[in-house]
Amino acid sequence: MPITVFIADDHPVMHEGLTHLLHAHEDIRVVGVAANGRDAVRQISQLHPNVVIADIAMPEMNGIEATRQIREWSPETRVVILSMHSTPDYIFDALEAGARGYLLKENAASEIVNAVRAVHAGERYHCKKIADVLAEQVARRSSPNPLDNLSKREREILQLVVEGHSSVEIAGKLSLSPKTVDTYRSRLMHKLQINDVPGLVKFAIQHGLTTLD
Repeated sequence: MPITVFIADDHPVMHEGLTHLLHAHEDIRVVGVAANGRDAVRQISQLHPNVVIADIAMPEMNGIEATRQIREWSPETRVVILSMHSTPDYIFDALEAGARGYLLKENAASEIVNAVRAVHAGERYHCKKIADVLAEQVARRSSPNPLDNLSKREREILQLVVEGHSSVEIAGKLSLSPKTVDTYRSRLMHKLQINDVPGLVKFAIQHGLTTLD
């Protein structure tokens, strides 16, 4: 049976290119694509593909939080992060969320097929630059990740706040009342010791939840 793959990336050129590349191999079949993290989790929880290729910076829900939820809803699915970012915070947050592989987009054409096959076989796969960063940082990383203090709902609301959505808009997306959203927002800001939205945006960029794009 072919390895089933799902692609989560908000750039059409990227997921079209990956689909074309992967379909050239008889042992791999792309079974779905999504342009945002929330839709990706919804589809993956139904399709249960063998491997997911996910960008980090996606609207609605970033790739790191999507990875956490994919591991919850489809435990047998292996996630490979495909990103333009190679800073330690992005890499460690992705791996702590459950990703089995991490590639840079500049390496996608040459390594994505090997990565899919490797993680499907139960191995981990990182491109050389990521492996080098891990080797340099793993002994130094001792401080706790502040995101670990947030609940799943608080992380969802943080994502939507830094994307510029109002409490009313967030309430509509998550089927909550605006008052409840405000409560979650105040709670997560207290936990992160951040007092304003610009501070939240800066925090989100540093931890790979969003970008300046």
